[in-house]
Amino acid sequence: MNIFRLAGDVSHLLAIIILFMKIWRSKSCAGISGKSQVLFALVFTSRYLDLFTSFISVYNTVMKVVFLMLAYATVYLIYMRFRSTYDSESDSFRVEFLLVPVAGLSFLENYAFAPLEILWTFSIYLESVAILPQLFMITKTGEAESITTHYLFFLGLYRALYLANWVWRYNTEGFFDQIAVVSGVVQTIFYCDFFYLYFTRVLRGSGKMTLPMPV
Repeated sequence: MNIFRLAGDVSHLLAIIILFMKIWRSKSCAGISGKSQVLFALVFTSRYLDLFTSFISVYNTVMKVVFLMLAYATVYLIYMRFRSTYDSESDSFRVEFLLVPVAGLSFLENYAFAPLEILWTFSIYLESVAILPQLFMITKTGEAESITTHYLFFLGLYRALYLANWVWRYNTEGFFDQIAVVSGVVQTIFYCDFFYLYFTRVLRGSGKMTLPMPV
């Protein structure tokens, strides 16, 4: 554990809490992609199956359980509790275009051809693209509420901090996880344009982040 890993975990947790509280307090999931949240729930489920097979630390176990609970609670709020506020028409990204290639790649590129290892690899690949339905939805509607952009910012910050964590571990431990690093870089790239808009528009006091409408 190093400061970058810890800060990344805190940023990740904060992002999920921000989103959950936004939906709960406003009693609305307007502007939120339910598809992205389902994908993230799938990421955590396939990654944390080792909860039943191994124990690393109390911190590790608690964080895994919290992420799972919050992920499924968020999905519940979107598709059950506040379903009437969910904009399914705008949340139209074809997730099968993500799931099929990711599933195929996890069978082809992994560290061991074993069920838990393949599922872990699947979760890493899927996490790198799980945010695309949300970004697509924002592009389609042309704007996003500031609280939603705060969620996206901390989610992107989590990935950036994990990149720093991997650099630190490589320099201090000689550790290098090619699958995690490459997937993390891909995911961070997806956030680059968003980061620019976040700093130039949202942090300057605009209530919403407005994007160019797709042609």
